[in-house]
Amino acid sequence: MNPSRRAALTGASAVAFLLIGSGPAAAHVEVSAEGSARAGTGPVTLRFHAESESSSAGITGVRTRLPEGIAPEDVALADGPEGWELTPTADGFELSGPGLPAGEDAEYSLTVELLPTNPTELVFPTIQVYSDGTEDAWIEPITDDVPEPEKPAPVLTVTPAPEETTAAAPNSAAADTSTPAPTTSAGTQVDSTADIDDDSNAGTIALIAGVVAALAAGAWFWGLRRRP
Repeated sequence: MNPSRRAALTGASAVAFLLIGSGPAAAHVEVSAEGSARAGTGPVTLRFHAESESSSAGITGVRTRLPEGIAPEDVALADGPEGWELTPTADGFELSGPGLPAGEDAEYSLTVELLPTNPTELVFPTIQVYSDGTEDAWIEPITDDVPEPEKPAPVLTVTPAPEETTAAAPNSAAADTSTPAPTTSAGTQVDSTADIDDDSNAGTIALIAGVVAALAAGAWFWGLRRRP
């Protein structure tokens, strides 16, 4: 065999090997959001697409663990294969029903009441079940050490939550309903309380002086009457 033919066969074999090896790993479960998906907001509808890996058995359902921050009771079925029903579990949900035709992908949508506030990536580990009892576990996390796992779990990327806005403090001038203190011609405020105290003290002194004067006059008049 000449070198050119040997090289061609080697290259073809390598390509075929890659195609065969990548076949099962190409199928997976995907999740996306309808419209905007922002952390800390909701409700939001999530669409799942579960690809079939079997040519002899149909998909009969999926079991999914929800991300932390999403309660099973806050998830509802929006759309799915005919006859499929959603059942909450301890940490997620199970969606199942009549088996689909062999080789047909499963598509379904879920409505989540509220997305968690903190994370920007939500992972939905999912086990895909077939009519012959076989299962595909799409549960492997994507990490820096393993960026392309063989069975990756579905991941939804969401935009960060909106920054918390604090209510503006009330205007102290508007909140104060008391009568404003008078001002002088120079524009400085006058302590009205001090004026009231001064007026009160002056009135008291005047009253005492009047009583003393009346007593003195009475004593003088009484003295005149007692003279012989």
